[in-house]
Amino acid sequence: MLERTAKGMCVRREVLGDDHVDTAEREKTDFDTPFQDLVTEGAWGTVWASDKITRRERSMITLALLAATGNFEEIPMHIRATANTGASEQDVVEAFQHVAIYAGVPRANHALKIAKKTFEDMKTP
Repeated sequence: MLERTAKGMCVRREVLGDDHVDTAEREKTDFDTPFQDLVTEGAWGTVWASDKITRRERSMITLALLAATGNFEEIPMHIRATANTGASEQDVVEAFQHVAIYAGVPRANHALKIAKKTFEDMKTP
């Protein structure tokens, strides 16, 4: 378990960036530490650490799933992560087009608006 947690923290930093992870770690409390540990081990140390698909592909899948399930609050974080995963703006558009067809136009439209704003924010210092 400790190996997956350590690997998860490494992958999490590679994908989300040190600033994001450092902030999240500083804001952890006794209340949410077990949840954060679960996510670090499971999501980052197992799923994202797998080399069976590329991080670009994983990024596109993650964004599509977030949009399809209406978990819009996580989209900006994963849009910012595209700078580290190799997913392009066009990749994100393609992923959200799949969402429109298979999960609904309103969700895809909302996700696109969030992505557009986040990409714009990333371009301004």
